[in-house]
Order: sequence, then structure tokens, then C-alpha cells
Amino acid sequence: MADEQAIRELLEKMAEERAKLLALVESLDEAEAEHAPADAEGEAQWSPKEQCAHLTEMETAYRAWVERALVEDNPDVAKLRGEQVAIPLEEANGQPIAGLVAEMRRQRERTLALIETLTPEQYDRTASQPMFGTLTVLQWLRSYYRHDRMHQAQIAGREQSYKPRFASGREPDQRRVRLQ
Repeated sequence: MADEQAIRELLEKMAEERAKLLALVESLDEAEAEHAPADAEGEAQWSPKEQCAHLTEMETAYRAWVERALVEDNPDVAKLRGEQVAIPLEEANGQPIAGLVAEMRRQRERTLALIETLTPEQYDRTASQPMFGTLTVLQWLRSYYRHDRMHQAQIAGREQSYKPRFASGREPDQRRVRLQ
């Protein structure tokens, strides 16, 4: 069962990593935020705007997975998607940074509101997803700040310190076609 310290650390890290990410994104001009590095691999090939849209989509997915874990015993959440977001990844480069940041903030507020309702026992509930395996609610929630940290490094052009552990052993290609 998660104790008060683990929950406090979760919330602190979520706030800290999101603040760093948003400060970095908000420091970019529109052209920089639409630039996609050609020599990168996987999600690092996305522009900062596309990475923001991806983070927003995954915010809703992780939240949906947690919500399902709260009502079912170890559900398979492979086909479960989060709610429709205001700016899908495919449309991100055509949107202003301010709009993407506003959606990221809105979705994070919804996640924090969910966390406020959790009892310590609920952090131990599990959900399974083929890409990541079986994780507890606490582990799913920790994915938020780790995911922010990973994309923050990509946007800054740094080597990632956090490497997700995929059940298959390698990162799946989640890129999608850009709209022109």
C-alpha cells in the first residue's frame, strides 16, 4: 500500500517534471516548436508541438487505464483509449504553442483531481497493457513524470536519462503521419 510519503513524492515529481517541460516548450518560438529533427529515431523525430500533443493523448490514456483499474481486477487496457483531446497529434504543428500548453494543463488538472480521490489501498490496484505489462496504479501514475522527463530530454536534444521498460524489450514505433 502506498504511504503518505510515496504519494507526496509522486505529486512533487509530477509537478516538477511538468513545470520543467512546460518552461522548455514555452521558451521555443513557433518555428522551433514545429521543427522535427530528421536524424532522430522513434518519437524523438516528432516536433516539440507533436510531442506535446502526444503527451496530452497519453495523459488521457494513462488516466483511463487507472480509472479502469479502480473498478476492475487487473483489466486488460490494451484497447482502452483516453478521451478525445482538443489537439490531436496529427494537427499539432498547425496549432500555437499556447493552445497545446493550455490543453496539457487542462488534462493534468483532471489527472490531479482523480489522484485526490484515491485511497492508499487503491494505489496497489493493477491494470495490464501489452506494451508495458502489469503495473499498479502507483506505477501508472509514476509514468506521467517519467514520460514528461523523457520528452523534455528529446525536445532539448539531450540523451534521455529515463528509458521505459517495454514488455517486448524494445520501443514500439508510435509515430503517425503528419498532416501537411
